[in-house]
Amino acid sequence: MTSPTEAAPGLAGFTIGITAARRAEEFGTLLTRKGATVVSAPAIRIIPLADDTELERVTEQLIADPPQITVATTGIGFRGWMEAAEGWGLAEVLRDTLGSTRMLARGPKAKGAIRAAELREEWSPASESSAEVLDHLLAEGVEGVRIAVQLHGATTEWEPVPDFCEVLRCAGADVVPVPVYRWEPPADRGPMDAMIDSIVSGSLDCVTFTSAPAVASMLMRAKETGSLESVLHALRGRVLAACVGPITAAPLEELGVPTTMPGRARLGALARHVAEELPRRASRIYAAGHLISVRGGCVVVDGSVRQLAPAPMALMRSLARQPGRVVSREDLLAALPGGGDDTHAVETAIARLRAGLGTPKAIQTVVKRGYRLALDAADCSDTPVRAPVQPPHPAGIGTPARSPRPTQPIGAW
Repeated sequence: MTSPTEAAPGLAGFTIGITAARRAEEFGTLLTRKGATVVSAPAIRIIPLADDTELERVTEQLIADPPQITVATTGIGFRGWMEAAEGWGLAEVLRDTLGSTRMLARGPKAKGAIRAAELREEWSPASESSAEVLDHLLAEGVEGVRIAVQLHGATTEWEPVPDFCEVLRCAGADVVPVPVYRWEPPADRGPMDAMIDSIVSGSLDCVTFTSAPAVASMLMRAKETGSLESVLHALRGRVLAACVGPITAAPLEELGVPTTMPGRARLGALARHVAEELPRRASRIYAAGHLISVRGGCVVVDGSVRQLAPAPMALMRSLARQPGRVVSREDLLAALPGGGDDTHAVETAIARLRAGLGTPKAIQTVVKRGYRLALDAADCSDTPVRAPVQPPHPAGIGTPARSPRPTQPIGAW
């Protein structure tokens, strides 16, 4: 028998969660153009400190006593600093002050912000890592050197990294932290709660992260709602965690969640990477002469996307979890949204499932036992092969699924 082939292009049929606070619409457009269904729930909100007296005080302090080195860690942060200075009437004098210092940029976003301010960086690491910036400074010696460090947002229990400024202080530097912005959870938690529910239920195929604070915020909310272990279980299984880069991925990998990322930490690269990874990892079940792929919110049959109602979709997930095995009516009833105790609801949902798939023979009734997928003699799998992970220890921190990487609390903005 010739095996059917899957013809659906790109991300057709896949549902992808976006946690980005900035450029979410742009990122969503990149994914929807590839056929994906996008669910957006900003995990954080950036709070500019333009009106913050502490930032103004530090700015005036640096103008009066200029640093020898200035470190820009994020593009949004450096731009926000310059915009705030414009509002105070200090932009020109701040630009002159910083122009007289040696400027280091953590990555291309920070480098771009420096140049947009008509300044020039002296050095920027290829790795885009604050750890490499720190190593660079320590290697040349910082004892007695006055260094201004533009800070990122905030650290959390999921970003357990050494403090950049504190390491420099311990090496003898005179460090002036510049608190340009901070991040907070979204004011409306509803969309994030809905996304957490979708991760747990498996109705998302992938959830994307573009900053470590977004990861931390989602984990914090899941912990608050008692869903943390369920979220981690889903992310270790069928829901793919796609991160823009290793800095963003670090908090998840510390919890034993396998992640995937593009070769370059860019939004467009992440969209292309997801478009390559999801189809490659998609389930492929050969049943009754048809190729069936179960996705977060639909089923793809021979390349055709079949949208199903919640009840038949829930049964399809249960049947596909162990393809070919009989699933009892009682277990299927438990899988139905809302539950209940009438197995007649299962028969109704099965009928709707068969009609929705357009392949009635793919669902086989096993008399007095339940239902199963009528598998062909072909290899099949419910979920793509994922890297094995270690379970977390009681404190909640697991062994990273990848080889250890330097973890930083700075997101890729």
